[in-house]
Amino acid sequence: MIDVEIKVRYEHHTRVKKILEKKGAIFGGVDNQIDIYFKSPTGRLKLRKGNIENALVFYSRDNIKGIKPSEYYLYKSQEPEMLEEILKMALGELVTVEKKREMYFIDNVKFNLDEVKDLGKFIEIEAIGTDSNEIDKLDHVVREYVKLFDIQEKDIQSHSYSDLMLEKLKKN
Repeated sequence: MIDVEIKVRYEHHTRVKKILEKKGAIFGGVDNQIDIYFKSPTGRLKLRKGNIENALVFYSRDNIKGIKPSEYYLYKSQEPEMLEEILKMALGELVTVEKKREMYFIDNVKFNLDEVKDLGKFIEIEAIGTDSNEIDKLDHVVREYVKLFDIQEKDIQSHSYSDLMLEKLKKN
């Protein structure tokens, strides 16, 4: 799978919800998620445990500020606790990120309104595809939502929640 996404520090979740409702977005639910990141020699490997989403995800993405493409592989897990223990023994845990995520969908675009423990409020916009030839089209879709939500350049994040959490832990 491929996606083009942007992560933004964003306090105005209520505003975004109203816009999404007007555009006919489908509410996907509220998921309390724990993402365990493992030490990986390449890319990022995380196990997501939630009441809606449970999956092992491996992805590669550059730490650049703005809209960025990502290639990822997903394995839906029925027993995330057992998988977590095996991966901790084999690779070691890097960091854990806890969040409350509200999910909305319009066509192939997923909107995540996140409240991340110890980091704050964010929004992620992900345009999802299956063909790398779609990247320009997916990028255009994300840019349209950036304009619609009036996202400011200063709020756009370059790093993942795991990187932000590791940075915060280093400071403490």
